[in-house]
Amino acid sequence: MENEPVIIKLTPDEALVLSHWLERVQMTDLSRLVDDEAVWAPIHKLAGTLDKSLPGIFTADYAERLDAARHRLHPRSDASGEGGTSD
Repeated sequence: MENEPVIIKLTPDEALVLSHWLERVQMTDLSRLVDDEAVWAPIHKLAGTLDKSLPGIFTADYAERLDAARHRLHPRSDASGEGGTSD
């Protein structure tokens, strides 16, 4: 069981937002936050897997898709100002 792969399931919105964030992480000098070089291997693997799974990241309307996904994932506030999702 030790060598069994770990499977993570994400919605398309979660995958898109995470992919964008991981791209920013990889392009930024975060050595003070990621001080263990071993962490970069799974970060790069996850980012590459997301890139292959999300053809929409290469479309002209990528920014709009990303904004829409963020909006759908962002917790909504109710009238009392408390966080939470209301449907």
